[in-house]
Amino acid sequence: MSLLNTLPIAVFSAAMIFAGLRDLTTMTIPNWLTLALVLAFCIFAPLVAMPLSEIGMHVGVAFAVLLVGMAFFAKGWIGGGDAKLMAATALWVGWSQALPYFVVASLLGGALTMLILGFRKLPLPAMLVRQQWLSRLHDRGEGVPYGMALAAAALIIFPDTDFFRLAVAVG
Repeated sequence: MSLLNTLPIAVFSAAMIFAGLRDLTTMTIPNWLTLALVLAFCIFAPLVAMPLSEIGMHVGVAFAVLLVGMAFFAKGWIGGGDAKLMAATALWVGWSQALPYFVVASLLGGALTMLILGFRKLPLPAMLVRQQWLSRLHDRGEGVPYGMALAAAALIIFPDTDFFRLAVAVG
């Protein structure tokens, strides 16, 4: 495998890992990360020889997901960072894997929510209370770091995407 094959895969994977861990520890997904994902797609899609018509389809699904995500955010169902991460991820997974991505993200998000709700019912040991991120995660008034589920689902689905297949075929 050449650098052209592995770089887009590594960039996407690293961004997803960072997004999930960042959301877990801070309950935020930085705007610069989602913008970097969009920029990376714009750079790498032509380099892996993705046809312009397919790039357009990827942009279309990302825009549709952004609109839905913004509506969910307005209703208070998800965080703004989650909405933007979903859209940036949809740009990479495209129409063909959007539904599987959201099914996996929903299943993982449900499991994550159940785990965190169970965690919040247990007393937090005194030595862990000093860990600010754990205290925040334990707080019943806080949300759920759904970016963890979104990122994990992206990593699970990504090898089945057209983008991944094109990246592997280059070189």
